[in-house]
Amino acid sequence: MIYLTNFWHLMLELAPWLFAGTAVASMMHIWLPKQYLRQRLGGKGMGQVLRAVAFGVPLPLCSCGVIPAAMSLKKEGASNGSTVGFLISTPQTGVDSVMVTASMLGWPFALFKVVAALVTGLIGGLLVEQVETGKTPADHTLDNLHDHHNAATTWREALRYGLDELIYPIWRWLVIGVLVSAAVTTWIPQDQFATLTSAGLWTLLLMIIISIPLYVCATASVPVAATLVASGFPEGAALVFLMAGPATNVATIGAAYRVFGTRIMSVYLFTVFAGSVGFGLLFDMFWALEASRTVMDHGHDSLLVTGSAVVLTALLLWYGIQDLYQLIRPKGPSDGQEAVTFTVSGMTCGGCVKTLTSSLQSVNGVERVDVVLDTGLAEIYGVRLDRNALEDAVKKVGFSL
Repeated sequence: MIYLTNFWHLMLELAPWLFAGTAVASMMHIWLPKQYLRQRLGGKGMGQVLRAVAFGVPLPLCSCGVIPAAMSLKKEGASNGSTVGFLISTPQTGVDSVMVTASMLGWPFALFKVVAALVTGLIGGLLVEQVETGKTPADHTLDNLHDHHNAATTWREALRYGLDELIYPIWRWLVIGVLVSAAVTTWIPQDQFATLTSAGLWTLLLMIIISIPLYVCATASVPVAATLVASGFPEGAALVFLMAGPATNVATIGAAYRVFGTRIMSVYLFTVFAGSVGFGLLFDMFWALEASRTVMDHGHDSLLVTGSAVVLTALLLWYGIQDLYQLIRPKGPSDGQEAVTFTVSGMTCGGCVKTLTSSLQSVNGVERVDVVLDTGLAEIYGVRLDRNALEDAVKKVGFSL
């Protein structure tokens, strides 16, 4: 029962910010010209990474809300370095988080956290560009990767884009992240984290280990950090918690692995860990902090928050039912059906699969479409299928054969 309660509380924390991040990403998709992103955030260099990091710092996006926003930037032309810099710096800050941090831990701490997020994001983005080999996805897939998303600029398109192309590709990681976080919260209570009160590297490393599996957004985690400091925990450890917690959790790590691969994900994690520990030690060396003992109660009883959690729960269940149906339904053509098979290039996410599937299903005679993301295999079943029309449907949405 306690586990289910913690699970629901995490959903209450996650849902509003996830939908807020999705809304921001959808608006960016509609209103930010792709050419602007190509010029400002595409390509390699300190300038592009710095712009992405500075662009992300004031946004009030938590560790799950930043995932769809970062995916949108990448899809619309940002380089991997710019995207990773944005992904590192954004969930650590936000205007709301900075204000709450200042009120509970003081302005020196709040401003130091902003600087730490900026520097860590910049270093992470530049490191990604150094370890990349050959062309980045922004260089060679941008022209056909998601041009098919630019046809409509309506609110209906924004809703479709947010649900099908931003939330759907990461829904499994969101579920895993909340399940793991609820387990850690249930069996390792947060008030037990304040039992270690000595400053030093080992305490900061312990805080890293504690922070990784937890779902904590930049704002909601501030009262926990303030409580730790008030209980005698070193301020640097609280800074590590506020940097590493929002920037790393199972959902974020899983999404980074899915989008960028092992090498870039490793750079991402190394930068967050090394940056948070380094800035934590630096803060303990040069600043003293008087933390407020008052822990703010953000509350979860508003209609908006509860409604968001209910909608997100229903949405995740729907995604699960859809995927389960795709898994168990019969494969191959039914009696009287013919089959056409393509190998499609340019798909990078579950949203691409949904877009391609919808386009193929609109062709006369098509009764069923099976698309495999990893291999690019598209199997179309129906009667009197027109291969040329099917090829046109693939190309119409920006993919190639």
